[in-house]
Amino acid sequence: MLSGLDPSGGAGIQADIQAITSLGCHPLPVLTCLTVQDTRNVYDAQPVDSALIRKQLDCIAADAPIHAIKTGALGNAGVVDVLVEFIKSRPGIPVITDPVIKAAGGGDLADEALITAMKERLFPLAEMITPNGIELAMLGGSEKPEQAAKHLMDQGCESVLATGGHGTGLHIINTLYNHNPEPMRWEIERVGGEYHGTGCTLAAAIAAGRASGLSARAAISQAQNYVNRAILHALDVGKGQPVPDRGILWER
Repeated sequence: MLSGLDPSGGAGIQADIQAITSLGCHPLPVLTCLTVQDTRNVYDAQPVDSALIRKQLDCIAADAPIHAIKTGALGNAGVVDVLVEFIKSRPGIPVITDPVIKAAGGGDLADEALITAMKERLFPLAEMITPNGIELAMLGGSEKPEQAAKHLMDQGCESVLATGGHGTGLHIINTLYNHNPEPMRWEIERVGGEYHGTGCTLAAAIAAGRASGLSARAAISQAQNYVNRAILHALDVGKGQPVPDRGILWER
């Protein structure tokens, strides 16, 4: 997986490592950016040099099999170019892309060049992108989720999992849009408010399911159940959002 570093330990590459490990897979973490961040917001971010990331990817791939790729915050457009080149050289690997644009507190994690690079070059290679409601509206150019998802699929996305964790209803509804006539929905009870790193956790857990051989739909179901359990045991780490306990014992 390729993600950013969150010093609070609540999101980013730490969330990916914990979720993937809990679900029985071995993570191969590549750091894409360093952030100044706590459980309340992101205040600054610096990308890792894309040439170094290219060396890391090539080194890891020459040594270990890769069964799925998960991406989070990518730092800048140069990192996207390296990742796209890597994916194209290894067709058939499921790519789960969490298009991290803004932190829950409003801090920016992507500029316009990075957003454009993701939309034009990365999304068409991904099996699934997992935007929250705010990200979906920004990326798809519409406040209506169905229309925004359609715009993204028209531009090359294979499927869009619109996540509902940032909503306000009694239930969290995650909706999978693809080229089937009707979307598929997963619904769980909303517990409390928002949690730090749930989007990272969900996407990483989906990637772990795909790496384990589950279908995309089965991987989403497993991931949603895992995130729900992690939220039920959330930790009060700092003064902001609680952090899902991704270290819970998981029985598949």
